[in-house]
Amino acid sequence: MGVRQGRVQTLIPSTTLAAATTVTGDDIGVPEGWRGLSVQAVFTRAGGGTTCDVFIQTSLDDGTTWVDIAQFAFTTTTATRIHGVRSAIALAANVTPTDGSLADNTILDGLMGDRVRCKYVTVGTYTGASSIKVQGVFQH
Repeated sequence: MGVRQGRVQTLIPSTTLAAATTVTGDDIGVPEGWRGLSVQAVFTRAGGGTTCDVFIQTSLDDGTTWVDIAQFAFTTTTATRIHGVRSAIALAANVTPTDGSLADNTILDGLMGDRVRCKYVTVGTYTGASSIKVQGVFQH
């Protein structure tokens, strides 16, 4: 079954964090006629670690190149954060695409390819039950 608007899509299932790493989730097709993507990232910190950066990305070339459209910055405090990205917003002219380097806690409205994915990068060694979970909902 394809992606349906209004349904929760898991971008990163609840994943225990440990040593410093970069992880990229599977890509999910963007449903036809979408107008927005709401994303929730749940970061649980049990101990250790330094930073956990979460990037929501899209591709304009069938998954060859990935571009950041939202970023969540977590450090050493448990937190839940939400971003919303809209397609019906004019994209600023001459935006330089980024892959894993969009500024902390920002979004890039007006840009969406035919697929999305989530990428996270941790620095330091998180311990115990430290985890990240990312889900999104497409709206029409």
